[in-house]
Amino acid sequence: MDFLDILRIVFLILHFVGLASLLGGFMTQMKAIGRGEGRVIPAMFHGVLTMLVSGIVLAALASMGPNVDHAMLGMKLGIKLAVAIAVAVVVIVFRKKDPAPKGAMYAIGGLTLLNIVVAVAVPTH
Repeated sequence: MDFLDILRIVFLILHFVGLASLLGGFMTQMKAIGRGEGRVIPAMFHGVLTMLVSGIVLAALASMGPNVDHAMLGMKLGIKLAVAIAVAVVVIVFRKKDPAPKGAMYAIGGLTLLNIVVAVAVPTH
């Protein structure tokens, strides 16, 4: 295992921690969202920022890998980045609103799940 492999593993772990924080923050709000009392909690804000930063590093590391179809990788990472930016915008815009609109909260959860689906289902080679 070389340095780049170790770096990739570290940032993948950080990416998962950010995901857990963001999605976990959403999931703990489900009942409150249903009542119209949901809010963007700090865990969601920190989670989305962690995911963005670690995702950008992971994208750079992935592009350096051997046997990479750069067209497929670029498409996948472009979709994931666009969705992550959309989530970040919604989180940032509504983090001071108490309560946050139901639509905004469901957008955070739905777009986060969409990013997971793209990460798992779209091949890069």
